[in-house]
Amino acid sequence: MGVPLRPLAVAGARSVYREVAPPAALADVLVCGWHGRTGWARPLRVLPDGCADRVWDGDALTVAVTVGVPLRLWLPAAGTRVGVRLRCGAAAAVLGTPMPELPAGTTRLSDLWGAPARRAEGALAATADPVAQREILEALVAGRGAAPDRRVLAAIHALGRPAVRATDVAAELGVSERALRRHFAHAVGAGPKQVHRIRRFQRFLRRLEPLAVQRASLAGVAADLGYADQSHLGRDCRRLSGSSPAALVRVAEKFQTPAAAPGQDPGHGFPGDDSRAL
Repeated sequence: MGVPLRPLAVAGARSVYREVAPPAALADVLVCGWHGRTGWARPLRVLPDGCADRVWDGDALTVAVTVGVPLRLWLPAAGTRVGVRLRCGAAAAVLGTPMPELPAGTTRLSDLWGAPARRAEGALAATADPVAQREILEALVAGRGAAPDRRVLAAIHALGRPAVRATDVAAELGVSERALRRHFAHAVGAGPKQVHRIRRFQRFLRRLEPLAVQRASLAGVAADLGYADQSHLGRDCRRLSGSSPAALVRVAEKFQTPAAAPGQDPGHGFPGDDSRAL
């Protein structure tokens, strides 16, 4: 999810962000495809979700990874971006690189793949149509023929339960907790406990809208999501976003008043969905 760090809009500017479902043949490895137009220059904080985005910004094809800490990006006013989002646990198989070898932040794909990535950049630069660009990115994923570790994907799904423990998930899959940690280190770049923490935090982000309009309380949301208490929610929130829960709620409150964001397109991605950045 992308969170603006400065004023939300500039009069006369328009920000656009749209997601589309992946082709059925790639549903195991892709969450979505997306395209966006910045509208006005601003920094953006991209909060951890364990996924990796393959992004074309008009100049370079990069891989953006967020696992344990927020990623801060500068978006130029004239910027347009197109991307595909690799599922948590699928990126290592698609990229052919263990996730611990990728730094948090962005890596140019040509540094990993060489000539095939440079050819893709040439094809992307030859068209300005975001649909065609997204199809190029999808074809690049399909061409790898990658099959992510089904045990890891099943474990990541299981870790979405509020009170689940890594030992329980390992037992469900018939592997040791040590083996599960080893598989996660390769495929995700984080252990099962960290993935559980990230998934729970993402569920908290989806509760920001009801919190902003006071249909829920922080204490109630913390209890629903399986945090020990509101302080536990606060610690995780600061660790994963750099902000307190109340600060994120205040940002969400601004999106409840259209006059506060005259140029903001509702599809931009905050709050209430899992988009990472434009």
